[in-house]
Formats: sequence, structure tokens, C-alpha cells
Amino acid sequence: MERRAFLNAGAGLGLALAGGSVLLGACTTTRDTPSSASDRASRRREIDSGVQSALDRLYTSVNGSRELGSRASGILVFPRTVSAGFFVGGEYGDGALRVGNATRGYYRTISGSLGWQIGAQSKALILMFMTPAALNKFVASDGWTAGADATVAIAKVGANGAIDTNTAKQEIIGFAMTNAGLMAGLSLEGTKITKLDL
Repeated sequence: MERRAFLNAGAGLGLALAGGSVLLGACTTTRDTPSSASDRASRRREIDSGVQSALDRLYTSVNGSRELGSRASGILVFPRTVSAGFFVGGEYGDGALRVGNATRGYYRTISGSLGWQIGAQSKALILMFMTPAALNKFVASDGWTAGADATVAIAKVGANGAIDTNTAKQEIIGFAMTNAGLMAGLSLEGTKITKLDL
């Protein structure tokens, strides 16, 4: 009787372990590597929706940004970059490159940061490539870093609430927005951008 109870308990433990390994296996499927065509399509739709929302927000909140966007050769949008850490932190986010009204590819941004920061913060990051040469250099790169491969001018807004004329003359213009609005005094130097296989 005791032996049968022991065998039954052993079988139950084996089933529990097998079930747990299945659950753990499911947990290892991350959003970085979608496991099926439907997962990849869903991820693309999610990014595209976020890209459009971020652009709409930029165009309605910053005077002159829509005109810049219409003149840009391409626009790279990361709808939600998340930074987290205490002293040494990092930031990452997924986004898409738009050329005209079509998505040209999906990308990931990663950057490190050093300084006092507590908790997680989120912002949208938008890069406008104002010339075909700047866009082509980005698209042809096998990994692109702001500051090393090209200079990104962070958009400045004048007293009238519109983008200043010096910003509008740059080859690549960057915007960073939180829920509170456009961020100022930000540096994107060292930010790495790589293509995603989506």
C-alpha cells in the first residue's frame, strides 16, 4: 500500500514537472523572437499602430513638425522607449521606419545611461531623415549609432511654440516626447539602432 502511494506521488510529481517545463518553455518565447508568422504579424501591427499614434501626437503638439515630416525622406519612430535603473541604467524600444506612408523596416534602439534615475520612464523617440543621403546611409548600415555614424540635432522650440529655423536646416532631426510633451536638453549620442527581423 505504501509502495503504491509512493509510486502515485512520484507519477504526480513527474506530471507536475512536465507541466512546469511546458509553462517555462512558453515563457521563453519573447517578443524579441516571435515564434510564428501570426506572432510576427501581430507584433508588426502593434508597432505600426504605436508609430502612427506617436506621429499624430507630435504633429498636434509641436508647431511646424507636420511640415518637417512631409519634407523628410524618411521618419524612424520608436513609440515607446523604456529606461530603467538606479544609477547605471539602459534604454530600449522597438519601432519602424516610414518612407512616404509605407513602413520600410522595423528597428530596435538601445542606449546606456549613467546618472541618478529611479524607476522606469517611457518616451517616444522620432528621427526625421531630411535628406536622401542621410536616409540611404542609415538604411545601408549594419547597425547605426547616433554621434558616430551621423549627428542628430534635437529639435528646439522657440518662444512662439514653433520649431526654430536652425533645427529645420539639419540633416537628421530628433524629437523626444513624454506624456508631458517635448523633452529639451536631451542627447542621443551613443544611441544604437539595429534592424529587427520582423
